[in-house]
Amino acid sequence: MMRACEIFETVLDAEDLAAAERFYHEALGLEVIERGDLLLVFRCGGGVLLIFDPRKSAAAGRDVPSHGTSGAGHVAFAAKPQDLEAWRKQLHQAGIPIETEVDWPQGGRSIYFRDPAGNVVELAPRTLWNGARKL
Repeated sequence: MMRACEIFETVLDAEDLAAAERFYHEALGLEVIERGDLLLVFRCGGGVLLIFDPRKSAAAGRDVPSHGTSGAGHVAFAAKPQDLEAWRKQLHQAGIPIETEVDWPQGGRSIYFRDPAGNVVELAPRTLWNGARKL
């Protein structure tokens, strides 16, 4: 049986791509590798984060099947426990309020905040999902 081995891309929606670019590039430090009227593409480790304008990605007749979501999406980036204080400071300096922090029974702490489109962004420990491994 074939088994998927890693997530290659993650997609979120945002109608204001310029605000999304400022957020993910300036506040989170992701490298922009492509930008257009339909989407933004950021390098994130071995994969990519795509931010689509949902009004355009849901249109029929595209080269790929039309798609999109409704409501807030969620993405979690791996974060080392020893880096959380630096992340708090960076988010504060960027004017991004932390919505909540959670201590997990399996170990580690997550920080939750929102991007300009209202999507939930998480900085999560690798201890979640039995995924304890070195970053």
